[in-house]
Amino acid sequence: MKATFAAAAVAALAGGVSAGSVHHRHAHAHDAIRALEKKDYNNGTCGCTTIYSTYYGEATLSFPPVPTSTSTPPPVSTTSTAVVVPTPVPQTCSTTGVYTFPATTVTLTESTTVCVPSTTSVPSGTHTLGGVTTVVTTATTVTCPYATVSTSEGVTTSVIETTTYVCPSAGTYTIAPTTVTVSQPTTVTIPAVTSYTPGTYTQPEVVTTVTETSTVVYCPFDIPTPSASTTPAQAPTSYPAISVSVSVPVSVALPTPSYPASSAPSKPKPTGSLGGVSGKPWGISYTPYQTTAESGCKSAGEVASDIAAIAAAGIKTIRVYSTDCDTLTNVGGAAAKHGVKLILGIFIDSPGCDAHNPSVAEQISAIKSWAQWDLVELISVGNEAVFHGYCQPSELAALITKCKGEFSGYNGKFTTAETVNIWQQSDFSAALCPVVDVTGANAHAFFNTETDASQAGQFVKGQLDIVDDICPGTPGIILETGWPSQGSPMGLAVPGEAQQAEAISGIVKECGDKAVLFSLTSDQWKDGTTPCHCEQHFGVAKQLGISLSISL
Repeated sequence: MKATFAAAAVAALAGGVSAGSVHHRHAHAHDAIRALEKKDYNNGTCGCTTIYSTYYGEATLSFPPVPTSTSTPPPVSTTSTAVVVPTPVPQTCSTTGVYTFPATTVTLTESTTVCVPSTTSVPSGTHTLGGVTTVVTTATTVTCPYATVSTSEGVTTSVIETTTYVCPSAGTYTIAPTTVTVSQPTTVTIPAVTSYTPGTYTQPEVVTTVTETSTVVYCPFDIPTPSASTTPAQAPTSYPAISVSVSVPVSVALPTPSYPASSAPSKPKPTGSLGGVSGKPWGISYTPYQTTAESGCKSAGEVASDIAAIAAAGIKTIRVYSTDCDTLTNVGGAAAKHGVKLILGIFIDSPGCDAHNPSVAEQISAIKSWAQWDLVELISVGNEAVFHGYCQPSELAALITKCKGEFSGYNGKFTTAETVNIWQQSDFSAALCPVVDVTGANAHAFFNTETDASQAGQFVKGQLDIVDDICPGTPGIILETGWPSQGSPMGLAVPGEAQQAEAISGIVKECGDKAVLFSLTSDQWKDGTTPCHCEQHFGVAKQLGISLSISL
């Protein structure tokens, strides 16, 4: 589901899995909402069941303070949008000069859904962007809100419209995308439906110097604080429209994080493709931890035995999540001995999504010191870091750009691993697409309650097809997928050894050459109290013919 239901999805998926070690929280804040990501091959257009109305209103006109600098002509006027929800506020500066935009506070007493502009960079040509994607499990008629633009008397306004569509059969459908045609690489703005939860949002004061006339400055709001009000709020009777420019925006330096595509190091774009042989397993995820409830680090000899067994089974790539437990030395050394490549990980396990986070800084430093770049196929900065709320999209994009500058000598690919519904959110893809070289997704068929083991391969292949199309010109890859051998059923998804064998076989057949299977071993240190009671039972060594008793 795209950004239409971003707030609802985050709320529904917030219960993540934690384990005893800092870096043991890997990929499993699973929820039945992943059923919304189910992919079919029917083409069509339909949507969701929530109904919104379209609201229009007048923009307001205000004037900024006189600039402190006297070296340039003073600005004469600025137009702004009336602030009723915490969307980034567009301010149009008609002349050059120093502008001060005062702090603004907005308090929401109930959940609100509005239209918000989203920017993305596109090459020359015709592109289909945005829209609302949803899944239906049977033929049905739905009513769906979608973001579009309306032009009246020369003023273009983003609005929310509704439409009704008859879905002829079960499948995935996209409604009302925006089609744009550009003659050169351009940053375009498209509207997106965005939801805000109750709370107090603050847009801090912004002081900026404008060097070009008719420049649009966007003033974003900070993360909200919870609303203290306990009195039921009355629903407002009207909403002013959110008016935004749909012309190509002009970037202005602000004292807030910005999408870092233009500040990325000037390295050539990595060439070549990731993946293995069709119909064969390409990669497997690995952690150098003991599998017992007490956990702890495996010895170098134990790690070497595991990697030798993986290589003997014909698997060519190993994904690791962090650098702890001497991962780089022990896993890297064994991988070099057996001709296996690595997908390195920088794990983000708490708020502080930048290189100043001590854990992140430690991992960056360890990778820089190790620097065995010939073993590295891919670096994943973060594993579901946005999904868990540790990063904002722009922060994660900035951290990836930072890592590109830090790892001199590495000319390979970068990505991050997120669930498919996160990649489908327009603010996320707009921030991340310019800085990643592959679109990395975690996709577990087991947590789609409408998918049984026999359909797991088709489901994961469908998820791969979705992410393959999210970033123009950037291929998709599945960085984590599996099926548990024990646990409680999740709808049609039933755990068990026979079911796991069937699911893994289907995944390998459909997209094993573009997927990392999760994981080598079942691990008792993981949380066994989740609704599925399955997190401890994802080991797939037996299903892949990996003998963990192999001797060196």
